[in-house]
Amino acid sequence: MSEPRRGAIRVALPFGPLTIRWVEWGPVSGDPVICVHGLTRTGRDFDALAKALAGEGRRVLCPDMPGRGESGWLPDGSLYAVPTYVAACAQLVAALGRPFDWVGTSMGGLIGMGLAATPATAPRRMVLNDVGPFIPAAALQRIAAYLALDLSFPDFAAWTGHVRKAYAPFGPLSDAEWRHLAETSGRLTAEGRVVPHYDPAIRAPFAASAAADLDLWAVWDALSL
Repeated sequence: MSEPRRGAIRVALPFGPLTIRWVEWGPVSGDPVICVHGLTRTGRDFDALAKALAGEGRRVLCPDMPGRGESGWLPDGSLYAVPTYVAACAQLVAALGRPFDWVGTSMGGLIGMGLAATPATAPRRMVLNDVGPFIPAAALQRIAAYLALDLSFPDFAAWTGHVRKAYAPFGPLSDAEWRHLAETSGRLTAEGRVVPHYDPAIRAPFAASAAADLDLWAVWDALSL
């Protein structure tokens, strides 16, 4: 399988324009699948799945959400919230101009639920991973505690070691798979340090919302898939 193509769209949001970037696999004429990552991850988490689906003739788009990977950062940390991501993805979906399927991990699943609750942006089918319509406060607090860490590493080897430990629940991956996850979710700073490839400001609204359970059963009941 060849290397993925890169794409971008300039979306209009209430606070101004923003560029969403993605990698995609498979024929442009294929039925689209959009894969969206978790809170601190990037679209490259889906490379293996995307290659497999592309081999079946699907066009697979794996965008970086605002503030992650290659996509633009938001001007105010308080804007890093699911409604912002839904608004951005709605414009990506509209640009596709055809029915699509959705694969969402964690935060990506919440975004998919937001899209699915509106007929104009609803996917044909949706796969949710590591998320559901109810998230207990204890789980949110664990994520908030991780976000609060000031993560910085001397090199990619040290960063890879951290990724292997922090994301051990991903399963028994090979050394090459762990390196790939690390290399595609870390960035080199001007000082030569390796840090996570996201805007540190994503932690602000998340910390404020982690005190209570997240109950989305009303949204779930509105889904019409």
